[in-house]
Amino acid sequence: MASKLELVRRRGSVRERLIVALDLDDLELATELVRSLAREVGMFKIGKQLFTHAGPQAVRLIQDLGGEIFLDLKFHDIPNTVAKAAIEATRLGVKMFNVHASGSLEMMRFTVKEVERVSRQQKLRRPIMLGVTVLTSLGQEDLQRLGVEHKIADQVVRLALLTKEAGMDGVVASPHEVADIRQACGQRFVIVTPGIRPADSQRNDQQRVMTPGHAVRAGVDYIVVGRPILEAQNPIMAARGIVAEMEDALK
Repeated sequence: MASKLELVRRRGSVRERLIVALDLDDLELATELVRSLAREVGMFKIGKQLFTHAGPQAVRLIQDLGGEIFLDLKFHDIPNTVAKAAIEATRLGVKMFNVHASGSLEMMRFTVKEVERVSRQQKLRRPIMLGVTVLTSLGQEDLQRLGVEHKIADQVVRLALLTKEAGMDGVVASPHEVADIRQACGQRFVIVTPGIRPADSQRNDQQRVMTPGHAVRAGVDYIVVGRPILEAQNPIMAARGIVAEMEDALK
């Protein structure tokens, strides 16, 4: 049987593995970017900034323009609250959404159960459900200050295993932990990686970063890129350059 990673690669071209992070507070600008990039990339990430600014309207606008959505709101609350939010994300028709894996096994398990129930009953597409492990902006000292004594990689794997046990599809994690996640959770587990920076880009507030080529070679399923595309003089050429680097890495 084909692995999840192989299935992702077979679904289409390499560009479909590139997710553009629309970390903006301007719906008009976001719309312009989607119009120009919809045929260049696989998905658009809507996070807290744009969703707080424009709400579900942002999701629907992008869908109307032919874009698929990764709803990056990192739900983290009591199980019932998170499950209800996940149901609404499913009804919005997003392709992918995430929750904080540290919200507990029960929170994730109940979310999966409720999303699958509603998907069956209302004949909706079941989204890819992800658990957020350790944010790519955090370093070892940050974890220690939060009372987590494990090494970052150990904590990521611990949360990835919890996510898998809950029945979710995969995790959001730094590309640096991909090998450890693969060993612990198998090839069918989806890995989405933020903190991707082309070699000539600044790190900004990210600590555990990697280039697109290195990330693909490491075995990630989807990469998330924001500022290197959004702030480029020519976002289309920036996206194409990243896709070309990914294609070269796969060769």
